[in-house]
Amino acid sequence: MSLTIVECLTEYANNPLGIDVRRPRLFWKLESSLRSAVQAFYQVMVASSQERLDQDEADMWDSGQVASDQSIHIEYDGVTLDSGETYYWKVRVWDVHGEASPWSETAYWSMGLLSRADWKAQWIGRKPEMGAELQPPPYLRKSFQLTKSVKRAFVYATALGLYDLRLNGSRIGALFAPGWTDYETRVQVQAYDITSELKAGENVFGVILGDGWYAGTVGFLGKHVYGERPFLLLQARIEYFDGTSEFVVSDASWQAAKGAILYSDLIKGEAYDARLELAGWDEANYKAAAPWETPDVRTGYNGLLVGTVEPPVRIMQVRKPVSFRRTEEGTFIYDMGQNMVGWTELKVSGMKGHKVTVSHAEMLNPDGSLYLDNLRVAVQQDHYILNGTGEERYEPHFTFHGFRYVELIGYPGEPDLESIIGKVVHSEMAETGRIETNNALVNRLHANITWGQRGNFLSVPTDCPQRDERLGWTGDAQIFARTAAYNMNVSRFFSKYMQDIIDCQQPSGAFTDVAPDAGWIRHKMWNSSLNWFAPDNAGWGDAGVIIPWTLYVMYGDIRILETNYEAMASWVAYLRDNSDDYVRPDYANYGDWLSIDADTPKEVLATAYFAYSTQLLAKIAGVLGRGHDQNQYEALFAAIAKAFQDTFVSGDGRIRGETQAVYVLALQFKLLTEEQNKLAAKHLTADIRARGDRLSTGFLGVGYLLPALTDQRQLDVAYSLLTQEEFPSWMYSIKHGATTIWERWDGWTDHNGFQTPSMNSFNHYSLGSVGEWMFRYMAGIEADPAAPGFKHTIIRPRPGGSLDRVNASYDSMYGTIEVAWNLSTSKKFRIEVAIPVNSTATIYVPGRVYAIDGARNLEVEGCLPQENTVEESCFKLGSGRYIFESDLMAIEASV
Repeated sequence: MSLTIVECLTEYANNPLGIDVRRPRLFWKLESSLRSAVQAFYQVMVASSQERLDQDEADMWDSGQVASDQSIHIEYDGVTLDSGETYYWKVRVWDVHGEASPWSETAYWSMGLLSRADWKAQWIGRKPEMGAELQPPPYLRKSFQLTKSVKRAFVYATALGLYDLRLNGSRIGALFAPGWTDYETRVQVQAYDITSELKAGENVFGVILGDGWYAGTVGFLGKHVYGERPFLLLQARIEYFDGTSEFVVSDASWQAAKGAILYSDLIKGEAYDARLELAGWDEANYKAAAPWETPDVRTGYNGLLVGTVEPPVRIMQVRKPVSFRRTEEGTFIYDMGQNMVGWTELKVSGMKGHKVTVSHAEMLNPDGSLYLDNLRVAVQQDHYILNGTGEERYEPHFTFHGFRYVELIGYPGEPDLESIIGKVVHSEMAETGRIETNNALVNRLHANITWGQRGNFLSVPTDCPQRDERLGWTGDAQIFARTAAYNMNVSRFFSKYMQDIIDCQQPSGAFTDVAPDAGWIRHKMWNSSLNWFAPDNAGWGDAGVIIPWTLYVMYGDIRILETNYEAMASWVAYLRDNSDDYVRPDYANYGDWLSIDADTPKEVLATAYFAYSTQLLAKIAGVLGRGHDQNQYEALFAAIAKAFQDTFVSGDGRIRGETQAVYVLALQFKLLTEEQNKLAAKHLTADIRARGDRLSTGFLGVGYLLPALTDQRQLDVAYSLLTQEEFPSWMYSIKHGATTIWERWDGWTDHNGFQTPSMNSFNHYSLGSVGEWMFRYMAGIEADPAAPGFKHTIIRPRPGGSLDRVNASYDSMYGTIEVAWNLSTSKKFRIEVAIPVNSTATIYVPGRVYAIDGARNLEVEGCLPQENTVEESCFKLGSGRYIFESDLMAIEASV
């Protein structure tokens, strides 16, 4: 057989539960030992039971044999799907010779509760403690009896706040569920299959509620941004083999109490008194020492109850400390060896009532103490009071910290390296991109970028994980989105975040600076004269267009464009209506945020991003077949570009402000004439050279800096910036111990020490947007927008600088793309590539190729002459593994 199906996904996920997409999209990957293997036909069968599917009884949908090479985003097109039901599917394919593959393994999905009428549960919580600013989380329990054999059982749960769900003493589900949304608009519902967890006789649901983003401390607004206290909504449906079923729902029949958690706040940390533990409270045969209360029942909720889109938050790694030392004060400071996000698990023994404090920080002061100044009002401490019963273990419940260093305060006795372990926590996203070179600092840079993403992708893309902010800044997200998509599979993560952005969109069409709304828009938290935190900042609001386009290019996702098209059009209309002859005023209050020794004019930046959003929307309209719209947006872009040239560009090609950012944006957004491009590239390069091969770009410019230089044939300058070790540079922070990307270039310098503590995170990701260039240019793995999702890959490595070896791979929706190149001292270039089944690639090989795959008779299709340059040879190939060898010296000699 030529084709084998190896993986089936539904809505990007492996057997998802509780979705509310009425026409789910199906995906599969193929393998083959043959080159240029492609799918010519497919057939999908969907059934309402595994038994029916096994008998090829597709009572829900049989696609029949469909002539298509598409193996991603295949929309279900069958019978209407019912609330709460599970559906099973399989697929087979045929190759171009008509040979059929075996059927795939069975995959499935379940539907969520699709209407309010399906819900029988009530919102329940616990009345607050009087006078307490930080409230103890409610404990809720429900005992129920099972007397018949269970066929299947599902539970649907959500909360206004956070919930920790247990069944018969075992935890079920993800951390920080149901995730952060604008709770006034929607809340996500999770579904769990609990069939195997139930037993005959007494069963117990146990839930601890956390304030979370709903009622806890959020951003700059403090507590209670959305509500005063948390509530639970839970509904379980249990089906029996005799055909009957019953529900267990949250209502007044549950019991409520407070327990050992004194408080647990996202920003303020946690306190836990083990003496107050309710032993066995979430299990059968529980004997309460004191009566439990009747829960408080909320009258209702006006927002939407939606199926979960985002991936779950989980503990993704466990790390041991690398060293520790005793301080003069008798505390113990541990070094985890890595700036990380999550918490520490404590192992301790001591007297009942003794308190141990676990304090977290990213950096150390010069005297070796924890650097806490940059936390502002955040408290990265967890307090544990022992119950004195021997070895005790503790980790927090509804908080997380950003840290490398951990201080144990009040630890009884002498700890060791086993006394704490670190738990790395983030949204579960498969790591898809890998890069390894001959330069250890470049390798560390890629690692730091990835760690920055791990630390800040927790339900939403946060700006920092340690201080009292942790908000979903849209500008930060859009500039990093492409890098993020190379590093990890962010399809579901950013699909959910786009819904957050849409939920925040203003009636005017303006997209906001942060999403979900942390109360700034609702409470008018911006200065009317400066527009700080305004709902329309250039480079931030444009995320509403840039992120959907990124998901389309990287994953071939047309639905994200269709779903958000009107919102994107409203944004561009808003920009147009608030421009003056196509020039935007200074609606760019953050500017090129945290640039270094460079002041980019805000009106230049705002007009450039106005043009970019319009340009992308024209492309999106074309993809969606909206020809009239496409023509209108193309004309609008041309008018903006002309206005940009007339207003900001001088006769000698200088752009107002003359910063690296203005040149980079003008070049990458295609705002200049061909002659102006050459002049702009010259001025950009001159500025970099005048600074001693150093950059000056901030958040919005840095991601485009190296691509602009490379596209303008200044590859040597790009590599000099990449590997620059003097301040400011990526390598400067690495040389000074950074294990994540810093928020600012001068977060710490050897001449000034720490920057202002009012804004100085050492775990951010924005300046790590150079990762996109590392994959697209250095390694040479690029998605072709004309065949998105890596259906067609452009492989075009650019060797340069001190690098003589790059090994990279990317797990696309079709399979793994691999590129490994090396350059010898005699300028012999060798590249090995792997192209996944059912996809193709155009491979550009620098130099004159003299050997292909070790044999000269390999049949390939050469690129058309106009697609080529004098420095490259070009080939169009199908799937398989290929090796090319070329001579760069011969090209250099002929130039």
